[in-house]
Amino acid sequence: MNTVIKTTEEKMSKSVQHLETEYSEIRAGRANPAVLDKVKVDYYGAPTAINQLAAVSVTEARTLTIQPWDTSLLRSIEKAIQTSDIGINPQNDGKVIRMIFPPLTEDRRKEIVREIAKMGEDTKVAVRSIRREAMEKLKTMKKKSEITEDDQKNGEKKIQDITDKNIKNIEALTEKKQKQIMEI
Repeated sequence: MNTVIKTTEEKMSKSVQHLETEYSEIRAGRANPAVLDKVKVDYYGAPTAINQLAAVSVTEARTLTIQPWDTSLLRSIEKAIQTSDIGINPQNDGKVIRMIFPPLTEDRRKEIVREIAKMGEDTKVAVRSIRREAMEKLKTMKKKSEITEDDQKNGEKKIQDITDKNIKNIEALTEKKQKQIMEI
């Protein structure tokens, strides 16, 4: 029974961590190096993350500077950013690449807030699905007489408590990210 609870807790926390990662990659009008995490550059035939090929820094609130350690990679990095879905055109001056993040319009902010809410809801659904699987496992264990009815009830209560905690975390993360987008 304890393994079911432990596994459930791990799966739920992974779902919440995934949501945090997704939120960190949302372009919010501020320069954020995390937007480049999914962009891969062809480096001697291997797709490589930009942060492994260059120094990525925020020079101003809305400017991201990418300085490759090997200047011959400037074109490749620029091309990778252009073909990605970031939506920002990189500016190459021969030494560094600058990405200037435009301020968000009110409509775009509202659209992002809706996306954030949907991501939060999807994660809640995933957490509830994990809870349902765990409850089924406990019922199966009870049917096979591996645990007593009291153990099943205690296990279900623990799983519900873990679920409630994770749902609260998701709601807090979602609310925080939505506020951040609307304040920019």
